[in-house]
Amino acid sequence: MATGGVSVIVRARDEERSLERCLTLVAGQRGVGEPAELILVDGGSSDGTVAVAHRHGATVLNAGEPYSFGGALNLGASEARGAVLVALSAHAFPRDDGWLARLVAPFEDRHVACACGDSYGPDGELLTGPVAQDAALAARRPEWGYSNAAGAFRAELWRRRPFRGDLPACEDKEWAWEWLWRGYRCVVDPSLLVDHDHTHDRLRDIFRRARREARAYGSFLERPPYEPRDLVRDWWSDLRWYDSVLKARLSPRRATRLLGAYAGRRH
Repeated sequence: MATGGVSVIVRARDEERSLERCLTLVAGQRGVGEPAELILVDGGSSDGTVAVAHRHGATVLNAGEPYSFGGALNLGASEARGAVLVALSAHAFPRDDGWLARLVAPFEDRHVACACGDSYGPDGELLTGPVAQDAALAARRPEWGYSNAAGAFRAELWRRRPFRGDLPACEDKEWAWEWLWRGYRCVVDPSLLVDHDHTHDRLRDIFRRARREARAYGSFLERPPYEPRDLVRDWWSDLRWYDSVLKARLSPRRATRLLGAYAGRRH
C-alpha cells in the first residue's frame, strides 16, 4: 500500500443503522498497517448517527449549510492525516476484510490520482480486471469513472486542488477529470466494489439524481445540444448495462434516468 497512512471519510445524515454496519466493516479491514483514521462528516443528523461515530472512535465534523457533497468531503479531507483519503457513503459496505488494502494498493504508482470499483466498463461490458482510465477514455465516456461513493484519492493532489463545493453532484468526476488531463490515471477495478444499493430508490429520486448529475456535467463539460430526438435515440439504441433489449426498453428505472438526464441537459 502507499505509505503515509489511510483516512476514511464517511458522509452521513440520519443513517444510524447503516453507519453502524459500515464502520464495523471498516474496523475489520486488514493489511493496511495501522488502523485507518475515521472521520464522519455529519449533515445534521437527528438520530443516533453521531453517537455511533463516537463509539467507533471517529472524529465528527458538522457539514453545516449549504450542504454539498464536495464541500463535505473537503471539510473531512482538511482534518485528515492520511496520504490516501477514502470517501465512503454511510450506506456503502465493504464486501470483505481485504477491500481497503486493495483500494489503496494502486497508489504505489505515483501516476494514480484515484481509484474505485465498478462492475461494468465504459461501454457496459462486464469488467474482469482493472482498467486504468486516462484522459482519452474519460473524453469518450465522461459519465464513467471515479466515484466518491466508495473511492480513494491522493491527499497531495487534493491539497493542490480540492473538490468543487458549488456542484450539486459529480464533484468526483470533475475532480478526476482535472487530474486525468494533467496526465494522471484513475484505476477502476471490480475487486474494489462495495455493496451500495439504490435499486429500491423511488422513481422520483432517480429522476432528481439524474437531473442533478446532468446539470453538474454541464458546468464542466462542453456537451452538444440534447434534443427530444436524442432522448428517443438513446432510449432505443443505448442499451449498455442490459443483457436484454426488451428489458432495457421496458425498464421504468432506465426511462426515468433518461428523462432526468434530458431535463438536466435542457436546463
